[in-house]
Amino acid sequence: MRASISSHEGCSHILLQMLTCASSPAEPVLYIVIMMAKNPKRCNSLLLEMLQIDKSFPGVHALKNVSMKLRSSEVLGLVGENGAGKSTLIKVLGGAHLPDSGSILIEGQSVHILSPTAAQQAGVSIIYQEFNLIPDLTVRENIFLGREKTRMGFVRATEEHRETLQLFSKIGINIDANARCSELTVAQQQTVEIAKALSVNAKIIVMDEPTATLTTQEVEHLFAIIRDLKSHGLGIIYISHRLDEIFEVADRAMVLRDGEHVGTQDINDITCEKLIEMMVGRPIESEFPKRAARPGRERLRAEELCRGRAVRNVSFSVRAGEVLGFAGLVGAGRTETVRLIFGADKPDKGRIFIDGRKTNIRSPGDAIRNRICLLTEDRKGQGLVLIHSCRENFGLPNLDRLVRGMFLDQRRERKEFSGFVESLKIKISSHEQLTMNLSGGNQQKVVLAKWLARNADIVIFDEPTRGIDVGTKYEIHLLMNRLADEGKAIIMISSELPEILGMSDRIIVMHEGRIKGEITDVENTTQEDILSMAIA
Repeated sequence: MRASISSHEGCSHILLQMLTCASSPAEPVLYIVIMMAKNPKRCNSLLLEMLQIDKSFPGVHALKNVSMKLRSSEVLGLVGENGAGKSTLIKVLGGAHLPDSGSILIEGQSVHILSPTAAQQAGVSIIYQEFNLIPDLTVRENIFLGREKTRMGFVRATEEHRETLQLFSKIGINIDANARCSELTVAQQQTVEIAKALSVNAKIIVMDEPTATLTTQEVEHLFAIIRDLKSHGLGIIYISHRLDEIFEVADRAMVLRDGEHVGTQDINDITCEKLIEMMVGRPIESEFPKRAARPGRERLRAEELCRGRAVRNVSFSVRAGEVLGFAGLVGAGRTETVRLIFGADKPDKGRIFIDGRKTNIRSPGDAIRNRICLLTEDRKGQGLVLIHSCRENFGLPNLDRLVRGMFLDQRRERKEFSGFVESLKIKISSHEQLTMNLSGGNQQKVVLAKWLARNADIVIFDEPTRGIDVGTKYEIHLLMNRLADEGKAIIMISSELPEILGMSDRIIVMHEGRIKGEITDVENTTQEDILSMAIA
């Protein structure tokens, strides 16, 4: 009886306490049954209902009568391609968007969430991918921002500090409450956001792509926190494009496609392949489409590149028709290396050869003229001007071809961009739509379009599929294969080891700014082999 009752996830922590304190084995079992009858909310009761939510924007029907249910002590994985409506649904729940129609119930009571403050008061806390922390304020100040504890006009810092430490104790972390948030790692900033949610007694916590920039160890710690929150009766909505995480941490998975609710399944009743098919509306045979590699002549060679301790005597080459993967832990020096090749940073020393000819690359302009392009890791901060339109972003690196005399040939610009919108399946309402209003996958496609228009010979992809849905990932992988087949030299940096193994013809492994090894027999290499090199 002890084992059967404790298997109920929502009640296991209550039962454990009862078994510890009871005077006889029968007493706790009877007590639990009575408590469940009197207070069903404590054990997997319905915590949240969003019913028939409909939302439209100019030119886009973002949500089409979508309904969602979340139970207490449950993790609901919310998945779908970029543009499927996930962010819009969450912003409706968080009070950032008002629905055109539909209703929201929390613990059976109808609520009108008209603002983020109203959402917070209703027990909803959303941790967005871009954290809402003020870098120059301390951890304590961020947690109590807007809700400061005061007496006679003065902030009671000691009381706030004590409560901050209590919150950290609940989730098992140790962070200096007086440290500035700018001094914290990404993982620490994320736990501060979780502490903020608990400080306002949140019943429902939404996590949007929480592991996008975390290491493997940090992801494991986050999952431990999520399981602890779940054991205390909270409901968690977990949004991620990493389906292995959904299967690791979620109890159910809800799929959106083109603004519609496709279905919700218990995680134990569905396979990864079936979930992908629900998301994209078609079967995908392989996440990493294979091709026969036919490397040609050497296109790029770097010799003894150095920049401080970030890049130390790095030498490598890449050939036409080859995909060269760069693997390594965060801070290994991969991004810093390709920035030197693209001229974004100045090397302390080193040489670069293109088609066997020594080339001086002092700026990105020099790199572009030498037919090198770089799709940056941070597409929002470095790859796009978010307040400009999709058309304008497409034209920026192509102005030398699109300008006639002193004037921009907008007709030609629109014509060229239209071709890429169609071939890359970019979902936009118009060429003039601001890139800041696109989904992550469509933003990445705009970046791809502007560089493909250059017809570069050497294409560098830095984390090309980070934060992108599985359908768009597949399209980008197909595109990389096509470029390699056309004789382009491809350099790909990825922190996802399955992607490195699935897409690379050769793999360079870096550690602390140095190359630790090169893998040529990729088919017979495992993730463990790469990790052992990366941490050596």
